[in-house]
Amino acid sequence: MELSSNTQAIAYLVSAVLFIFALKGLTHPASARKGNYYGMAGMALAIAATLMGAEVQSYGFIIAGVAAGAVIGTILAMRVEMTAMPQLVAALHSFVGLAAVLVAIGTYLNKAAAGQLNPVLMGELSAGIIIGAITFTGSVIAFGKLQGLISGAPVKFSGQHLLNALIGLLTLGLGVHFAMTGNMASLALMTLLAFVIGVTLIIPIGGADMPVIISMLNSYSGWAAAATGFTLGNNLLIIVGAIVGFSGAILSYIMCRAMNRSIINVVFGGFGSDAGAGESAGAQAAEKGVKSAAVEDAVYWMEDANKVIIIPGYGMAVAQAQHALKEMMELLEAREVEVKFAIHPVAGRMPGHMNVLLAEADIPYDNVLEMDEINSEFATADVALVVGANDVVNPAAKSDPSSPIYGMPILEAGKARQVYFLKRSMRPGYSGVNNLLFYQENTSLVFGDAKDTIEGMVTALKGGGH
Repeated sequence: MELSSNTQAIAYLVSAVLFIFALKGLTHPASARKGNYYGMAGMALAIAATLMGAEVQSYGFIIAGVAAGAVIGTILAMRVEMTAMPQLVAALHSFVGLAAVLVAIGTYLNKAAAGQLNPVLMGELSAGIIIGAITFTGSVIAFGKLQGLISGAPVKFSGQHLLNALIGLLTLGLGVHFAMTGNMASLALMTLLAFVIGVTLIIPIGGADMPVIISMLNSYSGWAAAATGFTLGNNLLIIVGAIVGFSGAILSYIMCRAMNRSIINVVFGGFGSDAGAGESAGAQAAEKGVKSAAVEDAVYWMEDANKVIIIPGYGMAVAQAQHALKEMMELLEAREVEVKFAIHPVAGRMPGHMNVLLAEADIPYDNVLEMDEINSEFATADVALVVGANDVVNPAAKSDPSSPIYGMPILEAGKARQVYFLKRSMRPGYSGVNNLLFYQENTSLVFGDAKDTIEGMVTALKGGGH
């Protein structure tokens, strides 16, 4: 059954509306599942309408590609841990970028053979290739940093910004030349340089800025898809690409504001390091005058508290401690202790990372509050329990003008009567900045794996009062 162009256009319009509903649903954890369903329905409709269009001449390669993709996607979905989700997202962005490059080159070869090239089309091809190539290699580097295949520390050298500017200008110049002449050499060199600039743009960005970079690459992938839509004359691809491009850009802006940094500062002044664990946590704590505490100390405070605020971070994700936290929350609430979770916009390695993990453990959405909602409550909290977070609670952001994170809004955990900090070691977070909260009079560190520590607290709480 072949769809008419009008019927296909209506199907694309319905798909676009469903994608907008999906985006709206993803703005809150309570509606995120419904948003995903809208997105899946929109994509299914778009694929069906495209396959039934007059432009599709045969289905052999399409079926093979869909089948291979379905198998790979299913295996990945079943095997990838939540802690590896950021690097999976980066990998998926790279696929979008590479697809844009391949589609543009394939279109050029087909149109050149048919004698149908024109400056407008070649300009669209240039845009698609440049954006797609930068997205591809940039996402590959982000994947490598997140996966630990390459160092998460910024890679910087003298003249780096000037080199990037020169490569960028040369790439744009070649794009214009290709659009005007259709010269194959300009196309090849433009593509190569765009791949290079994707690498040189991302290598100087450290681990502390990875959540913003993931969001920014998401925006790039949207623009790459939109450029491909222009190349193929597909209106739905243009609409969806623009939605992804704008939403990714807006999210990047929101996250930069949460870090009190500009996107320019993130791209050209990235910071972060992969600090080694060094000597034992207890020895480091003793040397630096940091108080350490046992599980029983924290339980003693929490079971007699009126309010406990838990701040999750990437350490919680690594340890998969969210389910143990859910059980601890229920035991404390049974003792009429108010328990809330505080989420910083850039906690974890991607936007919404902590929200997803807590939702996975069925922690009620009403117990999970964003930074702006929860900060005023720390002063009335008896205990702030920091589970694997670091930079997002570091008072240096407010008190140390020389600190790289100075000016970044933080969760004000230090205002609670007592702070218990769950960590494996004394090493700093992604920013590589020493955490001043460790040294506050009301702070004690509980060393060990977050999941084991929380499970120990659960056992102690089940054992009764004191």
